[in-house]
Amino acid sequence: MKKPSVPPKTSPSRKSPSGQSPPPAKPAQPRPAAPKKATRKPRKQKKQTSTRRILLLTGLETAGLSICTITAIVALLGYSANRFSGTRFFTHLLPFTLGVLGLIIAAALLLIGWLRLRRWLQARSPLLPALIALGLALVIGGLTLQGQFLQSFGHFRTLIGGKAEAGRVTLTHQVFAAYRRLDPRQMQQLIDRARPYSKDIDGAAEAFGIDPDLLHGIAATESSYLPRESKDGGQGLFQITQVPESVLTKAGRALGGSQSSITDHRHNGFIAAATLNFYLDQMKNDLFLGLLAYNIGPKNGGLRFIMQQYGAIDFITIQPYLQQLPRDYPIRVLSHALAFRLHRKEGKLLAYEEGLNAVRIQHIGIPGL
Repeated sequence: MKKPSVPPKTSPSRKSPSGQSPPPAKPAQPRPAAPKKATRKPRKQKKQTSTRRILLLTGLETAGLSICTITAIVALLGYSANRFSGTRFFTHLLPFTLGVLGLIIAAALLLIGWLRLRRWLQARSPLLPALIALGLALVIGGLTLQGQFLQSFGHFRTLIGGKAEAGRVTLTHQVFAAYRRLDPRQMQQLIDRARPYSKDIDGAAEAFGIDPDLLHGIAATESSYLPRESKDGGQGLFQITQVPESVLTKAGRALGGSQSSITDHRHNGFIAAATLNFYLDQMKNDLFLGLLAYNIGPKNGGLRFIMQQYGAIDFITIQPYLQQLPRDYPIRVLSHALAFRLHRKEGKLLAYEEGLNAVRIQHIGIPGL
């Protein structure tokens, strides 16, 4: 007897809670590729940039502190040299020595204090130490323009320069006094007369490395910018008389190879510049002796022979022996040169005795020194 066939069992269909059958499953889609990560800059470049920045900030900080330190040392030593000048031990030498010792101790304490302050500043910003150091340097730089610092600087130069600087200071004050005695109207006339010749004189000064205002001072002293032939044989703006043959050769080369002529105004200036250059070399760049040798010329063996004859070593020691010679010639030349420099820089002649003009004029300086 056959058994009845039984239909195969089927798994019951799953329904959603609402009674509906779920939607058919979607086919799996491929995953999108992950974006590539941005390439990082090499660490070496970052290290180089940070190192350069540190070096730059350190350099600015060091420069600012150095300016402050040097200025303070010059001012304090110059003031002390003037305050304790003298030869007595207990009232002059000992106090100055103790002052130098105190300056060293103070500098060491300030350095230690700055290092501690620097750590505190860097913790807040790496830029602060450099900015504060540069700010101090600017403030100190502004103070150096004051008259008191200029006086201290002059005393400091005398302290370091010794005898040579003391002699130079004496002569420079002779020049300032001679400038003070100049008639402003007459000096302005000289400056006005010099204008047609300024270009040629400036060119001659540049050719031989001489301050142009110094060359203008020689022309003003020699001819008052009235070129003529004098009784002693001097000719032109610079009253050229006898000059060494080598001077004429150098002047000719500077003029482009042409033969130099004393009567030509331009040539006259080049010959004067070459002559002054010759005597400055002979006198080892001593400006006062060089100008005096320029004025004396080669007659009687020249200034060098005169100095050897009397055993003179500088302008101060040769002055007493120049009875018949123009001992004040360098002073007059430099006072005129100073007037030309002041007019070039200030646009006018400053009255030496008015206000702070004396300090201003001394700060501008004498041409050639």
